[in-house]
Amino acid sequence: MAIVLGVMILIHEWGHYAAAKFFKVRVEVFSIGFGKRLLGFRKGDTDYRISAIPLGGYVKMSGENPMDEHDQNDPGEFLNHPRWQRFIIAIAGPFMNVVLAVGLLTVVYMVHYEYPAFVDQPGMIAYVKPGSAAAQAGFASGDRILRLAGIENPNWEQIGLKVMLSPNESLPVTVNRNGQVLEKTIVPKPITSSEVGSAGWSPEQGIVVADVDPGMPAAKAGLKEGDQIVSVDGRPVSVIDALIDDLQETKDRTVDVGVMRNGQNLTFKLQPVLADAEDKQKRYRVGFESTSLMKVGKLSLVPAFQRSLDDNKRYSLVLLELIQKMVERKVSMKQVEGPIGIGSAIGHAVTEKGWTPLLGLTAGISLNLGIFNLLPIPILDGGVILLLLIEGLMRRDISLQIKERIYQAAFVFLVLFAVTVIYNDIVKRLPLGS
Repeated sequence: MAIVLGVMILIHEWGHYAAAKFFKVRVEVFSIGFGKRLLGFRKGDTDYRISAIPLGGYVKMSGENPMDEHDQNDPGEFLNHPRWQRFIIAIAGPFMNVVLAVGLLTVVYMVHYEYPAFVDQPGMIAYVKPGSAAAQAGFASGDRILRLAGIENPNWEQIGLKVMLSPNESLPVTVNRNGQVLEKTIVPKPITSSEVGSAGWSPEQGIVVADVDPGMPAAKAGLKEGDQIVSVDGRPVSVIDALIDDLQETKDRTVDVGVMRNGQNLTFKLQPVLADAEDKQKRYRVGFESTSLMKVGKLSLVPAFQRSLDDNKRYSLVLLELIQKMVERKVSMKQVEGPIGIGSAIGHAVTEKGWTPLLGLTAGISLNLGIFNLLPIPILDGGVILLLLIEGLMRRDISLQIKERIYQAAFVFLVLFAVTVIYNDIVKRLPLGS
């Protein structure tokens, strides 16, 4: 985790540093981390250091703090430079995070371009979970989603993102059912400790064994990673939720599970057992984790770069929508992952095969870091940019007293935000009922 976050912080701060040096602003400190200086070296005017608290970094430029003593005749001071130069210096850090995200995803797509096969497919519903929001709204398997909350002919990636960001929010849906166009409304239910929205409908996704739990029925029967589950007691099955619900119906009765392995059809007899699921609830299980069918390939440089641009643009808009809905209190702050959640995700990515999962995750975190720093909150880069734009429109500087109050309020807000995120991080990982 430290290495991944360190690289992103280094890239971010280097953006500020390079822009400052280009405009001949004197840089006093280039630090990875905050607090006490642990080690480093001095070259020219700059102290390059690693500091004790590894939760970010900073570039300290001469005269950047308006509350400090300011020499208006010193050409090396930040505030003595034109606003457009200060604007470029402020935006350079987030810009470098976006560049890193685009570059990393481009490399990933050139080496190993893999994604679930269903995400770019039309919104044909294959299964509706009993008792779910979709079931209560009257959706059925075979319905084709024509429009969802203003999105025309959405694919499953668009459907998944819109539902995830809309817990307890009414979403208008138009479906085609056997040639008949129906207008419906769905209210996704908040699920998991992150309280993300869930509709309870699923596409035809395929069920591929990803990991087999030792000592469980699947392992004892001989299921292996990569096996594709195709049937249960002769009934075709292609949705993991449908398989889970089937097992709750059959309980501990032995079932015949049809599997496709290396082009060969096999049948295994499995007797489900009552055991803890991921949400700590007791369910009948056979003991394997699954993934969907995947599309795998490689892209050449130009298509990989274009796909990376498109994906980063789409993820940026999703992140901005999430922030907007948090401000409007339509979604919970529990959807935000803090340092514990990020560390857990990095740890999981490290254990996956190859290095592309870690690069992909690093690209996503870097994009999030860049977008977050562009929020119009004083102290953050976006706040500096906002104040520069306001001063540009006013054609004069905001008074030091007002700036001081703004920075104090922003500091308190960021501390409270950080405490809330870390608290939610901890609570989400506590056992249910504790």
